[in-house]
Amino acid sequence: MPRTIIRAGCLLSPEGLKWNSGVVLSGGRIERVAPNAELIPQPGDELIDAPDRLLAPGFVNGHTHCYGMLSHGITAEALVTEFSSFLEEFWWPYVENRVDRDLVCVTAAVSIADLIDSGVTTFLDVLEAPNAIPFALEAEREVAEQAGLRGILTFEACQRVSEENGALGLKENAAFVRAHNKPGSLITGMMSIHTLFTCDERFVKAAKALTDELDCDIHMHLSESVFEPDWCRERYGKRPAEVYDEWGYLDSRVVASQCVQMEPFELDMLAKRGVRAVHMPLSNCEVGGGVAPVSDMLTRNIPVGLGSDGYVNNFFEIMRGAFLIPKAHFQSTSIMPAKDVYRMATSLGAKAIGIPDAGRIEAGCLADLITIDLDTPTPINEHNVYDQLVLFRNPQNVCDVLVNGRFLKKDHRLLTVDADAAKQALRERAARFWAGN
Repeated sequence: MPRTIIRAGCLLSPEGLKWNSGVVLSGGRIERVAPNAELIPQPGDELIDAPDRLLAPGFVNGHTHCYGMLSHGITAEALVTEFSSFLEEFWWPYVENRVDRDLVCVTAAVSIADLIDSGVTTFLDVLEAPNAIPFALEAEREVAEQAGLRGILTFEACQRVSEENGALGLKENAAFVRAHNKPGSLITGMMSIHTLFTCDERFVKAAKALTDELDCDIHMHLSESVFEPDWCRERYGKRPAEVYDEWGYLDSRVVASQCVQMEPFELDMLAKRGVRAVHMPLSNCEVGGGVAPVSDMLTRNIPVGLGSDGYVNNFFEIMRGAFLIPKAHFQSTSIMPAKDVYRMATSLGAKAIGIPDAGRIEAGCLADLITIDLDTPTPINEHNVYDQLVLFRNPQNVCDVLVNGRFLKKDHRLLTVDADAAKQALRERAARFWAGN
């Protein structure tokens, strides 16, 4: 089997920075990690000498909405004053309800190009487009597979539009999971519901029963703002996590995104049940949701990943948001060190979305890697490497991106996506979309 050998200037392993070290890749996985002097190519091997580059795990975008690209810069005649009006007056009528399968593909192509360029090798996309199903996930899968990105695709089923549409959403997810959750699949699926204020008890339990039957994970948004906790208190007399737990929903299959307005006892509940979480620092600001208690979740050993939420695809900006916003909010410079943010972007993020053999450079792990140039104004060393990566690097510093051992970006050039053509197609479609066509 042909192998790829990468000899880098330095390598960022779980133990820290290793100078003049690299990897042997074979069969889509990391076969060996060793000093460069020990990495001797054999006939048929591809050798990449990169003495001016840092070799690192690819980033994991644990929650995005590719279709959200349609909203970037949109002008809408909507009065948005808080989270519920953001949904009811803007997002649902102006964006989500109008997305069709073609738009799913057009937006996915641009989003995926941005993600690869930014060093993301794995993404979890939550499709919220009630009028794009059925078969919307299959259409999106074709775009992602052609690009070579590793991904988890799911449709956010709920009863907001109708009971029939909710059932169709659950069916969309179940069919996709049955078709693609197989060993070696680059694109897989999971179940997903929206929130307690768009899904009743019967629907939530039905979604969870399907999850258990299919032996897959399930996703939901949880307390993105004060709206859901307030709504739950009025409707059920309990906090959202309490409601979910009472219904038998919370367990280790659950991926809870947002988790912003959470009480400490709710975090204890998530930790006890083995729930995983994904944090979206920038979109939480954009919708006025608040600042998530990420440090408290990490202290409780809840695996927490990072997500863009379809708001900003530049993953370096996401990391900077996760690093800086808590410091301002809690008036503490010690909270959320760069190393913790980096772990959330890589190994911890991979664990959060159920791909534990990604996000690390170790023998046996997936060959999902990036290289970043070492042309920094100040030296990178073992003490500052996480600060240098999180705070002072950008997509243009990502030289190479490999998924499953295949180059998707090489020497700063995207290989599997025509980004210019994808952007032109989106500009044309977005102009018509904004005009109501």
